[in-house]
Amino acid sequence: MTQPSFTEGQQGKPLIHLCIGDAFDATVARFAEREALVVCRQGLRYTWQQLATAVDQHARALMALGVQAGDRLGIWAPNCAEWYITQLASAKVGAILVNINPSYRTSELDHALSQSGCAWIICADAFKSSDYHAMLLSLIPGLADAQPGELDCERLPELRGVVSLAASPPRGFLAWRELQGRAVAVPQQALAVRQAQLQCNDPINIQYTSGTTGFPKGATLSHHNILNNGYWVGESLGLTEHDRMVVPVPLYHCFGMVMANLGCMTHGSTLVYPSDAFGALATLRAVAGEQATVLYGVPTMFIALLDHPQRGEFDLSSLRTGIMAGAPCPIEVMRRVIVEMHMAEVQIAYGMTETSPVSLQTCSDDDLQRRVTSVGRTQPHLQSKLIDDAGNTVPYGHIGELCTRGYSVMLGYWNDPKATAESIDAEGWMHTGDLAQMDEAGYVRIVGRSKDMIIRGGENIYPRELEEFFFTHPAVADVQVIGVPCSRYGEEIVAWVRVHPGQVVSDEALREWAKARVAHFKVPRYFHFVDEFPMTVTGKVQKFRMREISLEVLLAERITLMR
Repeated sequence: MTQPSFTEGQQGKPLIHLCIGDAFDATVARFAEREALVVCRQGLRYTWQQLATAVDQHARALMALGVQAGDRLGIWAPNCAEWYITQLASAKVGAILVNINPSYRTSELDHALSQSGCAWIICADAFKSSDYHAMLLSLIPGLADAQPGELDCERLPELRGVVSLAASPPRGFLAWRELQGRAVAVPQQALAVRQAQLQCNDPINIQYTSGTTGFPKGATLSHHNILNNGYWVGESLGLTEHDRMVVPVPLYHCFGMVMANLGCMTHGSTLVYPSDAFGALATLRAVAGEQATVLYGVPTMFIALLDHPQRGEFDLSSLRTGIMAGAPCPIEVMRRVIVEMHMAEVQIAYGMTETSPVSLQTCSDDDLQRRVTSVGRTQPHLQSKLIDDAGNTVPYGHIGELCTRGYSVMLGYWNDPKATAESIDAEGWMHTGDLAQMDEAGYVRIVGRSKDMIIRGGENIYPRELEEFFFTHPAVADVQVIGVPCSRYGEEIVAWVRVHPGQVVSDEALREWAKARVAHFKVPRYFHFVDEFPMTVTGKVQKFRMREISLEVLLAERITLMR
């Protein structure tokens, strides 16, 4: 009889039943004088004890602001020391950290703040072309005239104030330095009492994701979810206190804040942030200068590192392992990473924000073929299965939708029980929307997606969100968004546009309009203007046909997708 596509991860070591703050304190007690964090751009270094001092001060300062357990605390900043300090401090006081993508523009920021009901937001002053202060002032009437903590905004009724990382922010913002000074009003014992009241199943993080359907939703994760996931990812890598991990991936993603930050924290390993956002030269410099043993990245990052003209100037021989995730890895890239970057034990990880994130992972001793044709096997304490449209588990070798169950499955989407019920069934299975095959050894190969979500450079982009956005342009009568293959980013975005009669608009005009309003990675690379869309007899848009036509048109115009 053919066996069903179902596996369980190993159950040897038990799960961690601690809150993040308690786990952090345990690491500090073990490795107090070892280096915990290096932030190259800021020129900062912390031992675990120094980091603990900064975290506790920030936690007490948050309490002085009146932040209660369960309050939502937004963070809108690129990679920096303050991001990690806030992550740990918010966990100690029980505030739910709301990760806000540094590339967000005002419409996306508005959605995240209002849907989550943020009480406070901590922001950088600017990032790349984004002026955070200006965007917040335009979004929040009266911010400039309000005292921090006394904001009264009808649009965002739960928001009480904004903390800025700038040394001298505009009126209405509370400077980070001034916030830290307020910690003196809260004794350490008060923090200890608050921390002792928390439970490991309490929600502690909201991350906005397109999920498997619809507009961005707030995947709500507990201490138990993300602390354990970071730990088990680190266990697979064999992390110890002697490892030094370079982290060029963004902290607002689970890749950064869970797999890196919490993976290192649970093992006493050193975190190294090379820059505020990925830069190949900064990453190479950090690996060599800090004698890194571990490196994280999406395939496009590794390609950029391998192809950088100055790579030969840096000694990368200290590297032994790392994780490549976010998109399928070409076999030649994996070979080069192993040979040219000395990462003989590099692994592939698969998951989604809703599963904290990793549910499957290769092992250091898996052969090269396994590491590039599969996403590994089910992680410890988790279950995986593949099902057909009727919900039946398919046999080994057959294609089915991948589902995950266990400690890593999110608590649900914030304030969205309908979307939660559509993604997590009555038996606790998270339906990923990805189509996969499982072999008899339990290795899973992703073959496609049952939904239309586009993954560009590790970023999840849901076409419906972009379609609704482009509908707001006065010249656009109808729009359909699809993804086409691209070797550099995995996929690129194509927008098929039908304009109103008598209206004229160029692709460049639409692109510039979008750049000012949505994150850069959501701006379509290609626009295709048409009078009508391919349709079925019953009037449904044929997106598969649109993809075929797009590829034909792009190739005919000699546009090279393989960049």
